[in-house]
Amino acid sequence: MLPKAQHAVKSEAPGWSPAGAAFTDFLMRVFPLNHELTAAGEEVAKVGGQTLARWLVLEQIQDQPATVADIARAIGHVRQAVQRLADVLVDCGAASYDTNPRHQRASLLRVTPDGLASLRMIQHAQRAWADRVGNELGTTQLERASQVLERALSLVSSDLASLRQDQPASPP
Repeated sequence: MLPKAQHAVKSEAPGWSPAGAAFTDFLMRVFPLNHELTAAGEEVAKVGGQTLARWLVLEQIQDQPATVADIARAIGHVRQAVQRLADVLVDCGAASYDTNPRHQRASLLRVTPDGLASLRMIQHAQRAWADRVGNELGTTQLERASQVLERALSLVSSDLASLRQDQPASPP
């Protein structure tokens, strides 16, 4: 005999305050924008034979070498992920490891001439793309959007700890 079907409790989704609704609307635009920017970054990076993630690492070492941990902090990635990217860049000849006089175990990642040439190709393509899109949007709107995004990033970052505390324990 089959168990009796249980009926779902019907309830309405919780409502938002006007500010909460506006913030949710903002998020629903930022998420697809992030997706599209990532896709565009991947296309731009292809010009130099790289991926977006490797491009970000090369940007960090174009002027001076850095440790993997320093690069990870600068781009907001975990050290292990940047380590994998650094190893790929070394394997393909775009970067090399140097001895770090300040730390015996933390080598410095340095861009090679081939890596710098690749980076310059990417930067050239990115500048052309940024100019095209930036001119369409306009400097004033972009400056205002940057201010709003910076404030949102700051608030979300500072509120993250309280959000984590509000979460129920994960099921086993």
